[in-house]
Amino acid sequence: MRRSLQGALVAGAVLVSAGCAAQDSGEGTGASEPRTIKAVSGCGQGSWTDPADLAADRAPARCAKGTPAPQPLTERRKLTIATGTLSAEYVAPLQVAVTKGEFKKEGLDVTLKVLPTPDALPLLAKGDIDAQWAAPEAAVINGVNSGFDIKWVAGNFSPDPESRSGLWVRLKDGESASHVPMADRKLGTMIGKGSVIAYPMSQALKKHGGGLDKVQFQALGSADVLTALQNGGVDSAWLLDPVWRKVDGDDRYAFLGGQPAGEPLGGMLFGPNLLTDDVDAGVALLRAYIRTVNTYFTDDYKKDPAFVAELAKLMKTDRTVLESTPSLRMDWEIRAGTTNRLQSAYRAAGVSEGDPLPESRLVDRALYGEAVGHRP
Repeated sequence: MRRSLQGALVAGAVLVSAGCAAQDSGEGTGASEPRTIKAVSGCGQGSWTDPADLAADRAPARCAKGTPAPQPLTERRKLTIATGTLSAEYVAPLQVAVTKGEFKKEGLDVTLKVLPTPDALPLLAKGDIDAQWAAPEAAVINGVNSGFDIKWVAGNFSPDPESRSGLWVRLKDGESASHVPMADRKLGTMIGKGSVIAYPMSQALKKHGGGLDKVQFQALGSADVLTALQNGGVDSAWLLDPVWRKVDGDDRYAFLGGQPAGEPLGGMLFGPNLLTDDVDAGVALLRAYIRTVNTYFTDDYKKDPAFVAELAKLMKTDRTVLESTPSLRMDWEIRAGTTNRLQSAYRAAGVSEGDPLPESRLVDRALYGEAVGHRP
């Protein structure tokens, strides 16, 4: 089941050459045999949305509560999912799936292991871990470009329209939110140029005469970003939930933009173990994740005080902090063209390697499609 890195790279090359015609749209799967897609009770028309729909108010795909129903594997499987953190809200569906036994219902014993993306990536490619809860960052795309058999197989979330997590700037005399020249300003962030945030950051900067190649980046720790913005150490900063609440409403600062509404920028990455060696387990994993979203994370899940208390305990955070920001729009789908836009931002930031990759090399929607009974 586990293969050497060399074997993974060879298999990935064969897979690409043999299957690219069937995967140009990102709909295909790495399985060698065609998969049988069956209708899934509780997952009707709303369980799949057009990937090309980028509307900010797009309703995310949903099935009925408790669906898709479990389909236990004939033999139990132990799976390891790497994640950069367990304290972020976007990881909560995985933690809830573990604590509520949703993975176990599928015959899966899932371990969540905290690993930074650079450390987890080669392990995923070698088959030493089975999946990664991350994003198609520059390191991931560069790895695929070098031969790694890795694909983005499910989304995670998009922000609530009321969220102001994103790029904030300290205004100078005569400036306003509609006119802030950003060229040559110093931008503080704990997120490097190779992060998926480069894409929305690039969009926000371009509206104000900046660009990833026109600002000065300063790497800061998570606890230092806000302080540097407030004391003048940097001119602007990318503030995450719930830090942006500290400057929201203060006329000395302006919000310039955040992650596009309705467009997830991360989620589940699969390596060869679940893409080709055991696709049944891969579908089962996504089925449990999707069922968890449909059961616990629909609409404004923070309206349920008991559930908020449960989340706060899982995330090891203060309940009032969790309640200070809007609910995320949990979304297992992947929008069309996201990886193209990400790669464009990485090239502008000077962190991409090799030629741009087509979506079919980076995205596979077939596994979550099978989980909800969608026929391409």
